[in-house]
Amino acid sequence: MRRRGAYLLAGLVAAAVTLVGCSGDGGPGGTLEAFLKGWRSGDLHQVGFVTPDGDRVPASDVAAEIKSLSGELGKNPPKLTVSKDPEESEGQATAEVTVDWTLPGDVHWTYPTTVRLTKVEKGWQVVWQPAVVQKDLTRGDVLAVRRLPAQRGSILDGSGEAIVKPRKVVRVGVEKQLVKDLTKLIKDLDAAFKSIRGSIGEIDLSDLPARVEAATPAAFVDVVTLREEDYLKIRSRIRPLDGTKFITDELPLAPTRVFARGLLGTVGDVTREDMDNNPGKFVVGDQIGHGGLQGKYDERLRGTPGRVVVIERKAPDGSVNDTEVFRSDPKPGTPVKTTLDQRVQRAADSALVGQKNKSSLVAIRISDGAVLAAANGPNGGDGSNLAFTAAVPPGSTFKVVTALSLLDAGKVDLNTIVDCPRTFAVPGRPPVKNSDFFELGKVPFRTDFAKSCNTAFASLAPQLGPTGLADTGATLGLGADWDLGIDAFSGKVSSGGSEAERAAAAFGQGTTLVSPLAMASVTAAVARGQFKQPRVLLDPAPAKPAPDGPKLKAESVDQLRTMMREVVTKGSGAALKDVPGDPVYGKTGTAEFDNNPAHTHAWFIGYQGDIAFAVFVENGGGGSAVAVPIAEKFLRLLKG
Repeated sequence: MRRRGAYLLAGLVAAAVTLVGCSGDGGPGGTLEAFLKGWRSGDLHQVGFVTPDGDRVPASDVAAEIKSLSGELGKNPPKLTVSKDPEESEGQATAEVTVDWTLPGDVHWTYPTTVRLTKVEKGWQVVWQPAVVQKDLTRGDVLAVRRLPAQRGSILDGSGEAIVKPRKVVRVGVEKQLVKDLTKLIKDLDAAFKSIRGSIGEIDLSDLPARVEAATPAAFVDVVTLREEDYLKIRSRIRPLDGTKFITDELPLAPTRVFARGLLGTVGDVTREDMDNNPGKFVVGDQIGHGGLQGKYDERLRGTPGRVVVIERKAPDGSVNDTEVFRSDPKPGTPVKTTLDQRVQRAADSALVGQKNKSSLVAIRISDGAVLAAANGPNGGDGSNLAFTAAVPPGSTFKVVTALSLLDAGKVDLNTIVDCPRTFAVPGRPPVKNSDFFELGKVPFRTDFAKSCNTAFASLAPQLGPTGLADTGATLGLGADWDLGIDAFSGKVSSGGSEAERAAAAFGQGTTLVSPLAMASVTAAVARGQFKQPRVLLDPAPAKPAPDGPKLKAESVDQLRTMMREVVTKGSGAALKDVPGDPVYGKTGTAEFDNNPAHTHAWFIGYQGDIAFAVFVENGGGGSAVAVPIAEKFLRLLKG
């Protein structure tokens, strides 16, 4: 039995020698090829290995060590290319191999490594040591990738100054182990946040108890990130609270929370949804744009992160030291340049402060069509750019288009007498009425316009023909294909239709729809004497902006301007009469939008000097009562 056991042991040793020592009977090239193939696949059973001292190493141990040394890089094995064939000398061979790792972001880390082989009785074996993977590696080391964030590109105003740039913020959070009374803490935080609600909006703390409960004792449970100036307003109230913690940081932000918020969009931490929708593109902690220009041009603005490959090596005391072996520097994002004017934008934002309904104010430079401001309320519009994308009836502001159409056709002039009764009967619909059922009697057309008489305009609808409004609207850019580089609605003008529809369209009801931007553009076209597509992006410039419209008839547009001035001096926009500076021209509007006559949008469009603008308040009531005061505040702020 003892002799039989000795024979069995000898057989097993012989088998082991055969398995690890026979890597092909040809030259070292075959063994090298098998090794490189196995390195990538993780299966090295066809290759034999020895240490530099000649001790045999199981192939499974080598495969495991390569996996360990490669760390997170091992998820995507390197491309391995023989750059110098094995050179033999006295039973030894040396080959040079190019190792090419593809890092996240399609960054390549490429370097040469040396593979030594030794001849055995029936073939060749690889001389194994960690330096085969990378020359600086030793046993127990691990390769790791560090991410270097890129500086996000700024959004610039028309002068090239950064609108969005790094600004100081304070992250307010809760540390569970420091909390004595969570209910009281939440109550105190809520009261402090509500005291500055006008600056920060509503802060929902309803999920905070559950998040604190689920957190580890020392974890930072994020509550809200505040601009430094907002934090300082309530610092004395929240800093002493048991359980609060604070982290100072910087984020790319506009001058204020509401500053052109709907147009610009926001920048924040990448969400799980963002990561799921873009596998491998983001990591936790990345910044990403959402909505507006920040979202649409996120790729351009975000730039390209850098990558650093380090060797993590444990010191005798258990600490881990990093040794950098490769670096790819980040590439900063490319700015986006807009036409915005920060002074005008601040005035527009401030003019909407206090509005509880959705509202917008768009301002355009008349001379070149540049959008100077795109404000949305309340609180910046909460992400929607209603100023550009709303599709709503224009109400009596559309009388600007109707009047121009009638003047162009020679159907009226300033002094043509047009009756303004309390109501006007139109087949197929309820009688047309004026606001509060006012009546003017038989007055000049200019008075009908200044006082905004619906019945007079409805009575003139047959003079326009089936396509008159649409044709004139087209000369003012309404319904055209606009390319602003961001979503915008250029309007849709009623064309044809029944007698009832054409009567409604004459005073801005029916199926005609516009956006505040579209009506600001109409106003600018009247002031300029020609339609020019609004512009909001200078770089990247839109590829296919709409062509300029035809020059408007001077005689017609001069009369229209006269009437728009009389809206302010004698009519429904009289509150603007004493605004300092150049004369103000405009038109009020009150637009019904459903079957309830009490539900109306409030409008005012106008211009002063080189600035045309449109004010819109959804379900705001009357244009004179609601939109005109906003316009007045805006214009006075511009002079302040």
